[in-house]
Parts: sequence; structure tokens; C-alpha cells
Amino acid sequence: MDLRADCSRCVGLCCVALPFGASADFAIDKAAGEPCPNLEADFRCRIHDRLRDEGFRGCGVFDCFGAGQKVSQETFGGRSWREDRGLARQMFAVFPVMRQLHELLWYLGEALSLTQATPVREDLERLRGEVEDATHDGPGPLATRDVAALRARAQPLLARVSDLGRAEAPGPRADRSGADLVGARLRGADLRGANLRGALLVAADLGGADLRVADLLGADLRDADLSGADLTGALFLTQSQVDAARGDRATLLPARLTRPAHWH
Repeated sequence: MDLRADCSRCVGLCCVALPFGASADFAIDKAAGEPCPNLEADFRCRIHDRLRDEGFRGCGVFDCFGAGQKVSQETFGGRSWREDRGLARQMFAVFPVMRQLHELLWYLGEALSLTQATPVREDLERLRGEVEDATHDGPGPLATRDVAALRARAQPLLARVSDLGRAEAPGPRADRSGADLVGARLRGADLRGANLRGALLVAADLGGADLRVADLLGADLRDADLSGADLTGALFLTQSQVDAARGDRATLLPARLTRPAHWH
């Protein structure tokens, strides 16, 4: 299953279905179900190449994990929310659920890609198959799917993989899961194998920090300075997290991730 967004095969769902408020990430307020004023008739964004400059940084870091084209092309067979209000309501209800399912599939796939996952591989594969089956449901079952229950089953499996993967890192392997580290001064810190799940690292100074094999699942890296940091082998680090941070040419990333264009 392709978990990469393909906006050319979507009907602008993230630009319509989801709400956003005026902030550092969005220049305007927009209600759920209301088309963004930058959305063109062909579902393209008229400011896509300058989102950050126009104050829509949040759009530039959003990742649907391929849910947009899945809902557009498979669940609704290529139809558009512009056809009628009833269809629009259905699509807007299904899209956030599909996005959560695809995100969960990405994390399960990430876990399965690690050799350390062997002790729980069968359980991971079984759950991934169940989640993938759910993505093929019709609009009704999808809209009411209990994603929280699936996440609850995935959490201990992903945590186990994290423990196994981080066990190979030397040192004390700090546990800062869920910690409030907003603006923290962590320049040059040895965070090898650290548990930083869900940590608030907004605007934190991580320049030159060693984050090899650290667990960054759900960590908030908005405006975090990763200049010169080493994130080789970082666990559960997504492209959107990297896109939300700041870095430079000396920042080392896992091979599966791309260096953001706005990094210098």
C-alpha cells in the first residue's frame, strides 16, 4: 500500500474537510467543510510553491499518508465533494478517519522494517492486516471506525519495538516521553536511544545533539533547531516532523527521509 500523498489524485480534501485557525501556522481561520480560498477549481493550491511565505506553514508540513487519494479514488470512486452536499458530508467524515488509519499503517510498517521487531513481528503483521482491511470499507463503516481501539492495540507493540531498538544504544537512554521541553537548551546533548515519545520540543535547541536511535514518535518538533544534529536511525520519525523543524546541511537524517527545501 502506498502511504505517500499524491495530491494529483485527490480532490483537495485536506483543503476543505479540515479546520484551521489563524496562528503562526495558518494565516486565516477556516471552518471544517469550508474550502480554503487558495483552492483552485482543479483542486490545486494556487500558492503551493510559497506556502511558508504566505503564512500557511501548517499546510506545508501536513501529511495525509496517502489517505486523500485513497478516499477520492477508492472509497468514493473518483467522485468529488462538489457534486452534492450529501456526498461532501460523507467524504469529510471519512477523510480524517482514513488519515488516522494510514498513519497507523505507516507506524506499523516502520516497526516491521526493523530487525529488532522479530519477537513481535507476527502480532505486528496481524494488526497491520486488520488495519489495512479497514481502509477498504465503505463510507458508512469507515466513518464510524473506532481508530482509538486500534491504536490502543498498536501502542504496546510499538513500545516493545522501541525498547528493543533503543537497547542497542550506549549510555543511560533517558526517558523524556511526554516531557515539556519547549524551548529547552539541549545543544550538543547525548540523547542516543532516548525515549522522546510525545515530547514537546517546540523551538528547542537541539543543535549538534546526538539523537541516534532515539524514539521520536509523536514528538512535536515545530521550529526545533536540528542544525548539525545526528538523527541516524531515529525511530518513528516522520517527514512532517522533519519539515516542521529547522536544520542545515550538517543535519544527518534517516535515509528514508528527505531534507526539507527550507533548510539551509
